[in-house]
Formats: sequence, C-alpha cells, structure tokens
Amino acid sequence: ESRAKYLHNFLKYIYQEKDNYDAVFSHMNPIYVVLGGLFWRAWNKKIALWYTHKSVDLKLRLAEKLSNVIFTASEESFRLKSDKVVVTGHGIDTEKFYPSEQKSDEFRIINIGRISKVKNQLKLVKIFSKIQKPAVLELVGVPAKDKDEKYLQEIKDFVSDPGISNKVNFVGSLSQDELVNYYNKANLIVNLSETGSMDKDVLEACACNIDVLTSNEAYKGILPSENIVEFDDEQIKERLIKKIEHPEQVDLRSVVEKNHSLPKLIEKIIEKL
Repeated sequence: ESRAKYLHNFLKYIYQEKDNYDAVFSHMNPIYVVLGGLFWRAWNKKIALWYTHKSVDLKLRLAEKLSNVIFTASEESFRLKSDKVVVTGHGIDTEKFYPSEQKSDEFRIINIGRISKVKNQLKLVKIFSKIQKPAVLELVGVPAKDKDEKYLQEIKDFVSDPGISNKVNFVGSLSQDELVNYYNKANLIVNLSETGSMDKDVLEACACNIDVLTSNEAYKGILPSENIVEFDDEQIKERLIKKIEHPEQVDLRSVVEKNHSLPKLIEKIIEKL
C-alpha cells in the first residue's frame, strides 16, 4: 500500500509541476527515470541521470533507454555501454575542502566512508596491525545496513587485541565541517574500496593536499603512480611503511581544481542540459 501511495504521489507531483521545469536530473535513482521516463518523454522534458556505481541491474538498463544523457564521475563508475554517457569527474567544494596546517605530532592515517566489507576497513586494520611504526589509524564512518553492523563488530573484535587497540580509533560519523578538520589533521588517507566508483573521500583529501594511497581502480590514470597501490596485503604494507617513514608534502589539490571541482562539474552538466 505504501509503495502504491508513493507511486501515486510521484506521478501526481511530476504532472502537477510539469509546466515549471524543462529538464529532469535524477541523482543515483534509476527507478525515478523508469517510473517517470515515458511521461517526461511525452512532455518533451530532457532526462538526465547521474550514476556512479559498478552495479548494473534491470532498472539501470531501462533508465539508460529512457534517459537523454547519463553523467558519471569516471569511465569505471558506469559499467553499461552507452553513447549517452558523459564523464564529468566529481564536484568537490574546493572552498570548503582547503589545506590548513593542523598536523599532530603523531603520524595519522585516516579511512573515510561507510563501514562495509566493500570498503575493506578490516583488511586495512589487519595490515596496519603488522606495522611496528609510530602511527595511528582512524576509521571515520558508520555502518549503513545490518550486515555492516556485523562487519563493524568484526573489526572491533580484531582491534580489541592489546597490541593494536591503542593504535586504532573509531571516530564514527562527522559533519562536513568536522570532516575538513579531520582531513587537515591527517598525514595520509588510505582507500581500499572495491566499489569501482570514484569515492569522493579521496578527492576531498586531495583538495586538502593530504597524501593518498588507494587501490581503487577508478583512480588509475587520475592520480600519480605513487598514490596507487595494488590490492595486495604485502604491497600495501610496504607502501604504508614507506609513507610513514618518509612523509611527503604533496600537491594533489591541482588534480581536483582542474577536473573535479564543483564549478567545473556544474558547467559540464548545464552544457548538456
């Protein structure tokens, strides 16, 4: 019943407001395009879908047929072949995410994102536990689903070992303003995500000129080779040790300013709408 009511309201509002908009922009919701696409087509509304994820299902296939243009952050973040795809990069607010010197005395490694198996926080913690160097690892984020809660508990159980418990901190959820401060206090962000999409935490860190180490395939060819690592425990461990022993002052903000800033993204979207 609630789904029927939801559909009824959705169709009512898109019809009710149809003289007040010229185009439709659906963000990460192919289902809206599926439900409203035929109506919008009949009313000559341009349909744009924003989608950044490696999963391809029936909803996405249908939405691709009904959309006029599909925006995505990288080639890897839209896995369905289509000549409607426009790769735009992400839109990072470079006025908010800005470098400031707040480094602590201790080498700080951060991992930011929802706590989930696909993000591989447990893998990172296990690798970090084998590194006998003066450094601390901070996990920023919370689980989104019940299965993620169980995964978080797995991580906490592993971290309960006395040899690692004082080196790993669970920060939880942060506001955007708090997040900026966390980036700027860190020396390194590590991203071992297997989502296949361009995670924004890496670009936000780059905007703050924080050093990056990622195995995410979406960043190959975007970040310098010294910031990319294979999804291999031993290689990740070696690269972490190197970065802890020899911290670098990086200039990664230019990567964001050139291709992934919010003003640039808005320009690219408006141009196609």
